[in-house]
Amino acid sequence: MARVALVTGGSRGIGAAISKALKDAGCTVAASYAGNDEAAAKFTDETGIRTYKWNVADYEASKAGIASVEADLGPIDIVVANAGITKDAPFHKMTPEQWNAVIDTNLTGVFNTVHPIWPGLRERKFGRVVVISSINGQKGQFGQVNYAATKAGDLGIVKSLAQEGARFGITANAVCPGYIATEMVMAVPEKVRESIIAGIPAGRLGEPEEIARCVAFLVSDDAGFINGSTISANGAQFFV
Repeated sequence: MARVALVTGGSRGIGAAISKALKDAGCTVAASYAGNDEAAAKFTDETGIRTYKWNVADYEASKAGIASVEADLGPIDIVVANAGITKDAPFHKMTPEQWNAVIDTNLTGVFNTVHPIWPGLRERKFGRVVVISSINGQKGQFGQVNYAATKAGDLGIVKSLAQEGARFGITANAVCPGYIATEMVMAVPEKVRESIIAGIPAGRLGEPEEIARCVAFLVSDDAGFINGSTISANGAQFFV
């Protein structure tokens, strides 16, 4: 029987690439999304991957959405917490609203996604948890105190979950992408994009599929002894 995988933020960008890679690996995939109905419908039409709408910042909405996935597809074996937002501003100009919005989605959203699934993973003695963090959670970034804090916190989550889940056959790992050629990055002015690429020793942006392949490996049987680890996929831009 195919393993069931949930990818939050799974219908666009890096999340879409992850969803497709896991389907190609033989998983039955559900992709959650927050608001873009048109993009989600198009994604399902193109891939056959079912999409579900909820806000990961809301625990009850996440719990209900996860219950819908499991009612349709079966118990979730693999969870990829990918959903995230940015609300950038220099710290002296950052508002409590900007801080809270990013914390609620990028950090609390990981709790809201994994927590309802965790008891089932423990009971079935198998699970794969992957959290998509960021290079900026490792090194920090000007104008992203809120975002960097959440992505650094995500690394603490996986290290702790790894220790709690290991004896139940559950692994928890993180992937920290560098600058990836998503719609968001490609939409920035060309000069800004050129300055970003100039800081990447590989001389190019990463591709969403390169992050997806990291995730596909971490959720595979071959990665069963890799637990609490972080894969940095950033073209040699930053080393931990």
